[in-house]
Amino acid sequence: MTFLSLGIGHRIRSVASMTETMRAIVQNELGGPEVLHEETREVPTPGIGQLLVKVSAAGVNPADMMNRQTGIFSGPPPFTLGWDVSGVVSAVGPGVTLFKAGDEVFGLLPFPRGGGAYAEYVLAPTRAMVRKPPALSFVEAAALPLAGLTAWQALVETAQIGLGSRVLITGAGGGVGHLAVQIAKAKGAYVIAVASAEGADIARRFGADEVIDYQTADVAEVVSDLDVFFDVVGGDYPLKALSTLRRGGVLVSSLPQSLAAAAALAGEKGVRIAGLFVESDRVGMTDLADMVASGRLRPLVATTYPLEDAAQAHRVKSGPGKVVLEIR
Repeated sequence: MTFLSLGIGHRIRSVASMTETMRAIVQNELGGPEVLHEETREVPTPGIGQLLVKVSAAGVNPADMMNRQTGIFSGPPPFTLGWDVSGVVSAVGPGVTLFKAGDEVFGLLPFPRGGGAYAEYVLAPTRAMVRKPPALSFVEAAALPLAGLTAWQALVETAQIGLGSRVLITGAGGGVGHLAVQIAKAKGAYVIAVASAEGADIARRFGADEVIDYQTADVAEVVSDLDVFFDVVGGDYPLKALSTLRRGGVLVSSLPQSLAAAAALAGEKGVRIAGLFVESDRVGMTDLADMVASGRLRPLVATTYPLEDAAQAHRVKSGPGKVVLEIR
């Protein structure tokens, strides 16, 4: 059975007749920010179960920079970076019923092999996207998916936090951390945030009950009886976590590669260890969008750059909030 016999040939021809080229940020070799450059590419056509999204904004994440240098997630170049995307549905592929052209959407492209958000158009699986809440600008929406889903999957789905849980979050002023603080508070947890002096103000603003300046205090010496230790920093934090958790507590890390030493000791300490890589997830994205709509979650945007300045965006030192590319 052909697409034409399904009555959708006209739709495919309509998509093909759209603007034929687009701007995209491409790299043909691994390396520093200077390998990112703009090229003209053909606008793709959505297939079965796909959306063609006209990109309004794309989030910049540490994973983007790691992939730019190593290709660890996408494989060898050439490729276009970017997993966080917000924009407007331009066309839908065969069989799509959830969205139509003109819908405002945002979401996480399939991680790690489905990037491409640093472009004027991108193909997205229908069920990786959700409708953008009116309360969020396109820039704010692009700052939320990867970092927000990382926090959600770690705290809600893996650690199963709830009312009264004692939760410590490292990097609490950063991209994942400031969202994790808000999610934990929304679930009724008692939140201890670990951050720099600058990040501490952000953690307090988003509801942290206690804030520890990692430059002046050692969490292993000042914290105890935790239910959950959520680490996004790595280094020696996993080992420090073992002395802060109660028996039956859990250490969750967004850096599974940092857990080997702690894992060897976890059994005798009576704690559980879990390392995760974020996954594209419509259910989680819907929950995040609902939190935004109810006023319980708001991503912090540090700065924005136009698409053509993607290389400069990759030179920004990590700090409070998220860096976002705007496609105008």
